Amino acid sequence: MTALLDEHPRLGFECVLRELHIASSTYYRWRRAEREPCERVRRDAELIGQIKQIHADSGGTYGSPRVHAALRREDVHVGRKRVERLMREADIAGISPRGKGFTRRDPKAALAPDLVEQDFTAPIRTDCGSRI
Repeated sequence: MTALLDEHPRLGFECVLRELHIASSTYYRWRRAEREPCERVRRDAELIGQIKQIHADSGGTYGSPRVHAALRREDVHVGRKRVERLMREADIAGISPRGKGFTRRDPKAALAPDLVEQDFTAPIRTDCGSRI
């Protein structure tokens, strides 16, 4: 909203606000929020700095649970969901300790010999349920 009025300064903001059914106090609150962010935004910026430091100290392996635990050890009282949100917004992610899934066969390798030599194909039925 404020960007629209910044791009078109010749428009009087009163008539634009009236057409959009927005109170002028809301417009002034938006303007003030651009100049001086609220306490939550300032605290989030501080926390992101701490989270980045903890993540870097871990070698980039810590995810949100470990970062949250490290913040609690430093007596920083913050919720786990908030740490998750801030890490997501800052594009910070830990490394999962899980494996890569199943083993893939090397297509160039020779196949192992079939020592059992059993035939596991199902027999074909010809009477397909035609009982009369």
